[in-house]
Amino acid sequence: MSNPLLQAFFVGRAAAEILTERLEFAITDALSELGKWDAQTREELRHFTDEVIERANRAADAAGATQTTGYGETSSASVDLQATIDELRAEIATLRTELQRYRSGNSL
Repeated sequence: MSNPLLQAFFVGRAAAEILTERLEFAITDALSELGKWDAQTREELRHFTDEVIERANRAADAAGATQTTGYGETSSASVDLQATIDELRAEIATLRTELQRYRSGNSL
């Protein structure tokens, strides 16, 4: 190459291509590492969540075996929540009725 301007152009072009390739590899490697880190973090979080739930279930089972309600019934995790809510509402309604009877009896 006898023309220095033409030689500078090709050298610049080759340098730009090499820099682009290296930048592409660097970005690809960084994204790969980020993906690995994300996968490991999610896996650790899943293991942590599983362990927390397992311990909570064991604690609930241990507490459920010894805890009793006010009526002598043993509470367990299999009790239907909606049924419990309905029973409590019925008890509240009964107590309100009794309270109204008591108040009306004392107001005379």
